[in-house]
Amino acid sequence: MRFIPERFRHNNLFITMFLITVIMIVTVSIIITWTTIRMSEQFFFEKFSITNAKVMDQVQDSFEQYHYSVVMASNSVLQSVAIKEVLTKEEESNVDRFGSIYTLSQLIKRIEPNLASYEVGIMATGKNGVTYATNDRTYWPITDAELKKSILTKNTFANPKRLLYQYDHRTDSEAGNYIIASRALMDRSGAIYGSLYISIRESEFRKFYSSYTTPGNNVLLINKEGTIVSSNLSKLIGKKSTELRDLAVEIGKNQKDNHIIGKFMGKDQMIMMEYLPSFDMYMFNIIDKETAFGDLIDKRKILLISMGIVIVALFFVLFASRRLTNSLSKLVKQIESASEHDFVEYVSVSGTYETRQIGTAFNSMLDELHEYVDQLVLSQKQRRNAELAALQQQINPHFLYNTLASIKFMVKQGSKEETESMINALISLLQNTLGNVSETITVKQEVDNLRNYVLINQKRYGSRIKVNYFLSPDCMNVPIPKLILQPFMENAFFHGFNHKLEGYIHVLVWQEGEDLICEVVDNGDGMEVSERGHLPGTKRKQAFSGIGVRNVHERIQLIYGEPYGVNISSELGKGTKVRISLPMQK
Repeated sequence: MRFIPERFRHNNLFITMFLITVIMIVTVSIIITWTTIRMSEQFFFEKFSITNAKVMDQVQDSFEQYHYSVVMASNSVLQSVAIKEVLTKEEESNVDRFGSIYTLSQLIKRIEPNLASYEVGIMATGKNGVTYATNDRTYWPITDAELKKSILTKNTFANPKRLLYQYDHRTDSEAGNYIIASRALMDRSGAIYGSLYISIRESEFRKFYSSYTTPGNNVLLINKEGTIVSSNLSKLIGKKSTELRDLAVEIGKNQKDNHIIGKFMGKDQMIMMEYLPSFDMYMFNIIDKETAFGDLIDKRKILLISMGIVIVALFFVLFASRRLTNSLSKLVKQIESASEHDFVEYVSVSGTYETRQIGTAFNSMLDELHEYVDQLVLSQKQRRNAELAALQQQINPHFLYNTLASIKFMVKQGSKEETESMINALISLLQNTLGNVSETITVKQEVDNLRNYVLINQKRYGSRIKVNYFLSPDCMNVPIPKLILQPFMENAFFHGFNHKLEGYIHVLVWQEGEDLICEVVDNGDGMEVSERGHLPGTKRKQAFSGIGVRNVHERIQLIYGEPYGVNISSELGKGTKVRISLPMQK
C-alpha cells in the first residue's frame, strides 16, 4: 500500500490486514448496534400496539354504550305519540303553549332514565314552534333562533333517517365545547315534525377515554371534515387537522394494519386509528416515541457495550495478526538480503504453513541453483560440443544471472507477489530441466514449463510480445519428449522481433488423425529457410538451455522415426511457423 512509509515495508501485510479487520469490525459493530436498537424499538412498538389495541377496544365499547343510550332515548321520543301531538298541534293561546311545554317536559322526563348514567342535556323542538330543553338551557346555552339557523339543524334535516353526532362550540358557555347527537323527528309517512338534540360537554365525553391516556399517549377524535371534536390535548379541540384527515384515509386503505409510524406535530409517533361507524368519526391513538419508549431502551448502555466488544476484538486481532505475519516479515527480510551473501545463506523455515512452504521452496531453489552453477562450471571446463551440452542440460549463466538480478530488483522494490511468482517459475523451470532430456513428460507439463519460461522473460523484458496458448483438452495428458517447445519459444523471443517492437506468439497443440501436432507461430521478422523447411546452416545463440532447434528435430526422429520431426515455414516481415509432428500416444 503506497500510503505506508518505506520503513514499514516489511510489515505491509500486517498493517493491511489490521486496517481491513478494524474497518470490518467497526462496520459490523455499528450495523449490529443499530439493528439491535431498531429491533428493540420495533419489539416495544409491537407489544405496545397490541396492548393499546385492547385499550382502544375498551374505549370504543364506552362510546358504543353511550351511543346505545342515545339511540334508546331517541327511539323513545320517536315512538311517543304524545310527544308528536305536542310538537305538531297548533296552539291558539299562550296558556295552551305553556301547557304543551309542561306536557312535553313530563314526557321527556320519562326518557331521561335511558341517559341517567351520563350528564347530558336534552332539547326537543317542533314545527309548531314548541321547544323544551332540560336544565333550563344552562347545560347547552343556545337560543331557538341560533338553533334554527345553525349547521346542526341543517345537517339534521338533510339526513332525516340518521342519528348524527356533531361538534358545537359555545363562546358564551364555560364548558365551551359540546358534542351534539341530533335526530330528525319523522312520522311513518316521512313528514318531519321536529328535531331532537342530546348534548354532552366535551369534558364529560372525554371521560370515556381519559383514564387510558398518559404523557406521550394521547387520544384524538375527529370528524369527516378533519375537525378535532375531542382530545385529552385540550388546546387542539375545535381545530382542523388535514394531516389527521389524510392519515385516516391512508390507514383506512391498509386493511392488514391499523397503525403507522411516522412524523406528527414534529415528532416521531406511532399512530393508531379506529373508525367509529356509530359516530361517523375517527378515533386516533397517538403515542410519542421518545416519551413513551425513551426510558425503556438504554441506548447509551448498548453503545458502551458495543464499544467494549470492539476494543477487545481489536486487541485480539492485533495480537493474532502480528503473530501470523511476523514469520512472513522475517522471511521477506532474509530473502531480500540473500543476494548480499551471494545466495549461500539459507532462510529459516518457521511460522505458518504457507511461510514454511515458501522458505522450503526458496532453500530448495538455492540448492538447485548451487547444483546448476556447479554443472555450468564443469561444462565450461570440459567445453563439450553443442550436442553434448544439450544432452547434459547446461544452464546459460547469462540467463540465470539476469533472472536472479531481476528477482533481486523486485525484492528490493517490495514486489512480494511478483517476486514469489518469478521465484516459483524459476524453481519449476529448473526442476523440469533436470534429468535425461530423452525422457518424456505430458503436454501439460511441457506447456507449464513453457509458461514459466515465458513468465520469466516477460518479467525481464516486458510484455511487448504476447503469448497465447490454444490447447486441445484431450491432448493434455499425451506423453512427449522433454523440452521440444522451449527452444522455439526462445528463438521467437530473442530473434523473431529484432525489427518489430511488438507482436504475438501462438502455441497450438491438437490431434490430427493419428498424429499429435504442436505449432509455435509468431508474426515477427521472419527468416530464410531451406526448401525442406529446415533452418539454415548457421547456428543461433542459445539463450537458456543450450538445446538448439536443430537438436529437437534429430531427437524426435531418433525416438519416433523419419516420418516425424520439425518443419519450419517463414516469410520475411510476416513471421515464422514451427510445426512439430509426433505420434499420438496414450
